[in-house]
Amino acid sequence: QQLPSFLYRVLSPTNLSVTLAGLNASRQTSGDNLVCHNHKGHILAGSCLYVGMPPEKPVNLTCWSRNTKDLTCSWAPGGRGETNISTQYKLKYKLRWYGTEKECEDYSHSQPYSCSITQDLHLFTPYEIWVEASNLLGQAASDIIILDILDVVTTDPPSGVTVSRVGQLEDQLSVRWVAPPALKDFLFQAKYQIRYRLEDSQDWKVMDDVGNQTSCRLAGLRPGTVYFVQVRCNPVGIYGSRKAGIWSEWSHPTAASTPHSERLMSGSCDSKSSGDSNSTLRRELKQFFGWVLQGDKS
Repeated sequence: QQLPSFLYRVLSPTNLSVTLAGLNASRQTSGDNLVCHNHKGHILAGSCLYVGMPPEKPVNLTCWSRNTKDLTCSWAPGGRGETNISTQYKLKYKLRWYGTEKECEDYSHSQPYSCSITQDLHLFTPYEIWVEASNLLGQAASDIIILDILDVVTTDPPSGVTVSRVGQLEDQLSVRWVAPPALKDFLFQAKYQIRYRLEDSQDWKVMDDVGNQTSCRLAGLRPGTVYFVQVRCNPVGIYGSRKAGIWSEWSHPTAASTPHSERLMSGSCDSKSSGDSNSTLRRELKQFFGWVLQGDKS
């Protein structure tokens, strides 16, 4: 595409000034070519243009550790987010007092702006963690966060979740589960949550007061109804940590149904059973008192 003459100015036989505005973002990582031709169409010079913006400070840096075996951090680009040109993000970290700076190497392919540290992790020692962003137009760094891995631990979901009836109680179900295996010997103060819903509903009801027990009874349920139940764990207090802990993912849904109610609905009347009851009562009265009712043919 040829530029109109008002966009450039010839400074000398060998120098040209070009002013471009309102350009669309570069569509390819190699940039866009700007080429200068003479009046015969021969190329005199060229340059590669990258149309975009320098990165802004990354924000929302958050980290968590699955079973103390790794440390995963995620973040978001700063400002308007997209720079419109290739931008590289590096997650960096070091032990707060005596560590050397290192770069995270296991970047997620499925989740952008995420990386996991899987080797040489230290417990009971705070880390300094930050993100650096750079492209051809500039660079920026996030704020540094300081954390101890034990304060950001999350576990696997509880396993072995079972849901069963409580005898013939039509409004109750019993829920049992096993503590997450990887940390079960350290979850002395762990908390659990249960949520459940009707089979034909997407609205979950959450029970927060389960505490650190591994069983619970759901009450006030509908008779003859299928319920889906899930459980999750919060490793609060692990290794003496005083932080609130991070909830695990919910366990896979487990289904069970409450017994059907055998009680008659209020205000209903079963005429057949009522008649049978009256006939039985009359026979018992006749036998006990020896009454002979006139016209009775039994």
